[in-house]
Order: sequence, then structure tokens, then C-alpha cells
Amino acid sequence: MVITYHGGECFKISQGDLTLAFNPPSKDSAIKVSKFGADIVLSSLDNEDFNGIETASIGDKRPFPIMGPGEYEIKGISVRGFKSDTQYGKKKGVNTIYSLSLDGINLCFLGALDGEVPQSAKQDLDDVDVLFAPIGGEGVLNYSSAYKLAVQLEPKLVIPMQYGEKELKSFLKEAGAEATDPVEKLTLKKKDLEGKEGDITVLSAN
Repeated sequence: MVITYHGGECFKISQGDLTLAFNPPSKDSAIKVSKFGADIVLSSLDNEDFNGIETASIGDKRPFPIMGPGEYEIKGISVRGFKSDTQYGKKKGVNTIYSLSLDGINLCFLGALDGEVPQSAKQDLDDVDVLFAPIGGEGVLNYSSAYKLAVQLEPKLVIPMQYGEKELKSFLKEAGAEATDPVEKLTLKKKDLEGKEGDITVLSAN
């Protein structure tokens, strides 16, 4: 599995011939990222910062969109979406927390979460390998709330998203983690997670 970060909450995750895009911004968003082709797009919130299906469309390739709570089965991948509330963009809305397994690695993508994970979802998020967590505040979790939630969910690895430099430093300090240079991409196998407990990996935006 190869994970690359494209800014905001946009991630590209590739495993073999399969490519997933999480929360790519639309052309109307102030967040600008490079276009890339994906087979599946997962959008947490119907907002221009997260619903850019066209961002993950190249040529005639049109990704399958997953845009809300529910259970999905596509290209051999099972995805579960859990409803949560958000005030992103100062508007009350429905955010979707996504859970899926890829190459034996359990991923949890919190999206535009700005509060607690619903209790019904927590029961199904008891074996998280990689947690994608917003930490910047302003409609999503702030660094302190994000860290407290990460402690509750007990992931092996945390990848922060949607933040400024100040928020990232505060998050790392809260977690007692050493500041390290961001990596351009993360190549991950199940065995790489052995022995990890809440480790933090910072990805540079491509």
C-alpha cells in the first residue's frame, strides 16, 4: 500500500492496480491539488473542499463515488460509513467516518469530524491500524481533541491532516512525539505495523 497526501484532507491510496481517493477538493475549493486518477472516491462531506469527483478523474476514467453513511462493496473492497455531525464551514452537516480494510490493513478516515465519534461507530472501530485525523480546528477536530480521540481508538499509526504548521507542532507536542521531517509517501505493509502503538507519521503535501 502506498499513501500520498495532497493537502487538506485529500489522500491517494494505491494497492496494486487499485487506487482510492479520500476527500479530493472540487474545482470550486480554495484548496488546490493536482489531479490524479482513482477507481474509488470516498467523500466525507458534501462540501467543495471534499467532494471533487472530477479531481480524481483522468481522461475517460470515472471513479465510483462513495458519499455518505452505509455499507459498500466495490472492486473487492468492503467500506463502512458511519454518520457523525459536523459544523464545517459554519454549517451544520453530516460527516461520514469511513472504515475499510486494504491489504490486511484496517484504515479509519475521520473526515470533517469536529466532535465525538458516535458510540455506535466506536463499537466497530476497535481494531484500527491507520487513523487519518484532522487536527487543525475551524470546523474539524483541534489538535487536543484529535489526540484524545486517537488515544481512545488506539490505532497503530496516526496520520494527521488538515492543519497549519502551528497546529502540527501543537499536536506533536500533545502526543509527546518528536518532530521529524515529513515524508513524501508512505509505503506500508501489515508487518510494518507490528509493535507500533499510536505512532505518528507526517506526510508532505504533493
